[in-house]
Amino acid sequence: MSQVELIDVLPAHRFDEAALARYLRDHLPDIQAPLVVRQFQGGQSNPTFLLETGGRRYVLRKKPPGKILPSAHMVEREYRVIRALGEHTELPVPTARVLCEDEGLIGTPFYVMDYVEGRVLSHPALQPAAREERRAIHVAAIDTLAALHRVDPAAIGLADYGKSQGYVARQVKRWSGQYEASRTGDLPAMEALMRWLPDHVPTHDETAIAHGDFRLGNLILANDRPQVRAILDWELSTLGHPLSDLAYYCLPYHLPAEYEGMRGLIGIDLAAEGIPSESELLERYCQQTGRAGLEDWHVFVAFSLFRLAAIVQGVYARALQGNASNADALEVGQRAGVLAETGWRIAQQGAEGAR
Repeated sequence: MSQVELIDVLPAHRFDEAALARYLRDHLPDIQAPLVVRQFQGGQSNPTFLLETGGRRYVLRKKPPGKILPSAHMVEREYRVIRALGEHTELPVPTARVLCEDEGLIGTPFYVMDYVEGRVLSHPALQPAAREERRAIHVAAIDTLAALHRVDPAAIGLADYGKSQGYVARQVKRWSGQYEASRTGDLPAMEALMRWLPDHVPTHDETAIAHGDFRLGNLILANDRPQVRAILDWELSTLGHPLSDLAYYCLPYHLPAEYEGMRGLIGIDLAAEGIPSESELLERYCQQTGRAGLEDWHVFVAFSLFRLAAIVQGVYARALQGNASNADALEVGQRAGVLAETGWRIAQQGAEGAR
C-alpha cells in the first residue's frame, strides 16, 4: 500500500502557524490546540500541508512563496470547483471547508478541505497493487474522468469557469508564454511544437470541466478496493476540451519506463502486469461518454506533452529560485526536454499518418 510522504515543513514554505490556528478556530469549530502542521512531499505546484488537531485531520493548499508566473497557482479557483462539484454532483472530491484570500495571514491565499483516507499510487504500472486489481484501477480512473466530463458546468454554477470555445488554442498560447517566461536554455523541440500546434488545433471543439492534471498521482483510491475516493489538485482546471484530459492520462503509454521519474509504460509487458492498453482505455472512455471515436488523437497527445514540458520547465525555474514545493524539483525540471522531444515526434508521425 502506497502512502504519501509527510515531512517537516520545508524552510522555504514555513509560515505563521499560530496565526493560522487563530484564524481556523474562528472558521472551523473542530480546530483545537495544538495544531500540528506537516507538509506533503511529492507535488510540484501548490504546497500542500496536513493539519492535525483534536483527533481530526484537514488539508491546506496554498500558493508557493516568492515570485510566481501570472495566473498560476490559483487556489481560489481550486476551492470554487471542488466546492461546486461536492455540493451538486456525486463526483469524489474532498469537502471544501474554508477559503482565505488574505495574503497577510500566512503569506499567500489558501484553502482548507477535509483529509481523505486512502491510497495514492502514482506510477501507472501500479506495482504496489495486486496484479488482479490493476486493470480495475485504471478503469475506475477512466470512469471517474468520464463522469467529470458528463457534468454540465452551467448546472452547478460553473458556466463562467472558463471560455466555452477555443481551449486548445488558448492553452498553446498560454503555455508558450509560460515557457518563455521560465526558459533557462534552448529546447528546439519546444520551439517546433510552438510553431506546429497553432496550425493543427482540432477543428471539432467541445467543452466540459477539464481537470487539467488528471493522473493516478492525483487520485486517492480506497484502501480495500479499486475505487476512486477523491480527485485532487484542481489548480489547472477550467472549461476545456475533454480529450485534453484523456490524452494527459494516457501520456505514460508514450513515455519510456526506464527513464527515472518519467512514470512511463514503454518497455513494460502490459498484459503480463495486468495493465490495460491505451486502446482499451480509449474504448472504455468512448463507451462511458457515448462517443463514436476520437478525432485528432495525435494532436491532443502532442499538445499534452508540450504543456507538461512547459509546466516542468516552470518547476525547474522555480527550483533555481529556491522556492519549488518539492525537494527533487531540480531533477524533475530536467525532464522538459524529453517530454518536448516525444511530443514533437508524435506530432510528426501523426501528421504523416494523416496524409
